[in-house]
Amino acid sequence: MNREQRAALLAVAEPDELIELADACLATGSAPTVLVAPEVGCVSVQVREPVVRDRFLLGDVLACRAEVELDGSRGWSMRLGDDRAAALAAAILDAAVEAGRAGDEVDELCARVRERQRAAEHAEWAELAPTIVEFEEL
Repeated sequence: MNREQRAALLAVAEPDELIELADACLATGSAPTVLVAPEVGCVSVQVREPVVRDRFLLGDVLACRAEVELDGSRGWSMRLGDDRAAALAAAILDAAVEAGRAGDEVDELCARVRERQRAAEHAEWAELAPTIVEFEEL
């Protein structure tokens, strides 16, 4: 798993599981230096229209970001919403992996998050499948 994939999965992990794992990580090593304290702001969201594939601005969403340094490695996170503790925990976990600490535990967390995403997508498609209209060409 690369860093981009890890950041994407940590961005959607449940806050409790992020905070619990970050606390466990910090209990066994040095304390992080907070480079950017968790801050809440708005970010613009662009989406691609699926038919013509044109991009358009969907709107602004609330997001929280944080950046830390742990054992000489930087960690960063951005999550939707205003949960500062979860954003800080995700940044700590990112830094911990980059520093060679807690890589297996973070990978396990990311695997659980990925599996929940797949299950949710599968359930959504199962709900939508009966509404699919099939056309015949003459």
